[in-house]
Order: sequence, then structure tokens, then C-alpha cells
Amino acid sequence: MARRAKGKVSGQVSGQQSAEDRLIARHFKPIARHPGALGLTDDAALLTPPAGHALVITADAVVGGVHFFPDDPADAIAKKALRVNLSDLAAKGAQPAGFVLTLALPKGVGDNWLKSFARGLGADAKKYGCPLLGGDTVLTPGPVTISITAFGTVPDGTMLRRSGARVGDHVVVTGTIGDAALGLKLRKERGARRRWNLNAVLQRHLLGRYLVPEPRCALAEAFRQLASAGIDVSDGLAGDLGKLCRVSGVGAEIDAAKVPLSKAARAALAAEPGLLKTILTSGDDFEVVATVPPASLDVFLTAARVVGVSVTAIGRVTAAKEVQFIGPGGRPLSFARASFSHF
Repeated sequence: MARRAKGKVSGQVSGQQSAEDRLIARHFKPIARHPGALGLTDDAALLTPPAGHALVITADAVVGGVHFFPDDPADAIAKKALRVNLSDLAAKGAQPAGFVLTLALPKGVGDNWLKSFARGLGADAKKYGCPLLGGDTVLTPGPVTISITAFGTVPDGTMLRRSGARVGDHVVVTGTIGDAALGLKLRKERGARRRWNLNAVLQRHLLGRYLVPEPRCALAEAFRQLASAGIDVSDGLAGDLGKLCRVSGVGAEIDAAKVPLSKAARAALAAEPGLLKTILTSGDDFEVVATVPPASLDVFLTAARVVGVSVTAIGRVTAAKEVQFIGPGGRPLSFARASFSHF
């Protein structure tokens, strides 16, 4: 994140800070407390994993108008940008170790926005034990764009992959599914709240789940030790489970009625049954779907209860090499599009 000043005055290198250096020093240096960040005064950071551990690396970007609304609070945008990466780490069974940030800002972004952004970022860096190590700031003619590369650690050879699912394993998922997709529809469709008969509490729940996800870092150790495969649900439960199954060379049969839904999602679904496919195929849940061997399921569910993360068994891994969601009346559901895709 630190940049070298290149300006010259009368043949001598100026000792004054650039505007970018001042921005970094004012907003981001105070939250970059890890010694490897070097006070954001160098061109790189230092990160040494514990002995016998490997680094797990993931990267995600969030873009204004795509992943968040331009008028969303800056602190919430910062939290979402970090948490979508933490969700990936959790799905790999990794403990957060740090992150680097690239922040692309259009002209007109003021100091108050940056102060709020840094406040939200710093709060979550502390909450999840994932310190800011460095990065870059640039000017862009486009919308605000935040790209984060996050680092986690696992004991050597133990990262939970997509490829370990085996026939007979249970399929489990954390939290509730579909809230973020419904929250997005509430933001975009003015009549949705009335159509779904939502009170203010249920509406706030859905809107909040879209605005700021909840990464399942507390369950990372249990995923690593007890699950056979895992993936975070960023593009939709049906599509992301399909990705896991393809890499593992298996299929799955899921009872759609067992997919965990919040009270708000159930209210919306009761009013508009056609939302089931939206719930199962839309993105931004940032939960984790995993496969767990039968012998480990009870221990896994107990571990989840201990850390306060809800987990639901929703189906089994099959040899069919396709993922089937069984709907009302025992009929397989069909999806025109199994998950969100940018392209």
C-alpha cells in the first residue's frame, strides 16, 4: 500500500508526502498493526506461517453497482469486501492470517467515506484476527472497486478441497440459504415487501444479509478435521454444490424441504412459491456447503453447536454424477440457471 514519492523540486527529491501517501497514513496505517505490515512504509509485507503450516491464498473483488449499491454505508462495504474472502478461507478449513487491499476510488470520494470505510475494515480485521498487511490505492474512472487477497494457514497437507466427497457422505450447509438474494430483490423491487407480507423486522433481516455476510470462520477447524470436501456458497447453493461434485466425480441428492431457511425467507416463499428456485440458485449467501462422512456427522454437528453455528444435513452424495434437488411431491426440480455468473 505504501508508494514511493517520485516528484522532484529543483533537481532534488521532494521530502513531502504525496496525496496518496497521506491518504494511506491517515486512514489505513492506524489499522495495519501487524509487524509484517512494516507500518505500510515499504513496497511489500512479511508473512511467516507457523512451523509445519501452509499458506492458503484466496482473492475476491467487490464492485460498486455489481456487489453493492453506491449508497451503501462505507463501513458495510468494507466488511463485505473482507468477509467474502474470509468465507473462502473458512470453507478450506483455514485460520485467517492477514490480507492485502487494492482500493480503486473515483474522484469525489471524500474523507468521511474513507474514514467510515477504514473504521469498518479495521473492526473486522480485529474481530476475525485477519490483519491488514498492505496493498495499493488507485484512481479509477469507474465505480468504487475493492479487491482483497486474503491469507490463511492450515497444517501442511490438510486444506479442505472440493475434490474429497465420497458416495454416501452427508451434504451439510451452514446458516440459512437465500436471504441475500431476497434482500437484493427487496432493494430492487419496491413492491416486494408488501407482496411477501414482511414486517419491518423480517425486512431488515433480509436486507442485512445482503449488505454484510457472516463468514463461518468459527467452524473452520471442524471443516478441516471432519469434512471430506467443502466450498463457500457465493454463487448459489445448487451451482456451488454442483462445482464441488464435478471436481469430486460424484453427484448428490438434496431434499429441498430440508434446505435451511430463515423466518423471513419462509414468509416470502409462502407468499410466492416460485421464489424457491431463486433461493436455491442465487448468490451472496456466503455460507459453506460441505460433505461429511457418516461416521463423523454427529461429531461435526456437536462441534457446530459448541461454536454457535447452525448446520443442517440436507442430503447425501451419490454416484449419479449429477446434483438433484427433490421438490414437493418427490419431483426433481429443474433450473434454467443453477447459479449466478458474471459472464
